[in-house]
Amino acid sequence: MIIVCQKPLKRLKISGITLFPFIFIRNPEDKKNPVLINHEKIHLRQQAELLVIFFYLLYLGEYYFWLIRLKNGYAAYRRISFEREAYAHEHDMDYLSGRKLWGFRRYL
Repeated sequence: MIIVCQKPLKRLKISGITLFPFIFIRNPEDKKNPVLINHEKIHLRQQAELLVIFFYLLYLGEYYFWLIRLKNGYAAYRRISFEREAYAHEHDMDYLSGRKLWGFRRYL
């Protein structure tokens, strides 16, 4: 895991994004935000399990599926199984130590 502060993220409405093996965060002080870092670490695990490329294919596929059904970008984002898992467990700092392989499947 490599945490990088990125100025281009300042223009976006996101606090962080994970692009294996990097976690890009908007604000330098967010390096000390355990909830945000844990959320992004969950995405790192998901990406590793799906060999990165399959993660992004499924992620985009789910996003567009929900976008067509819900006609709302934010609602579609929140329905993605990967995001549902990460949001559900971002406060549990021990989640990754006991997480089963492909844990995101519970959120499909």
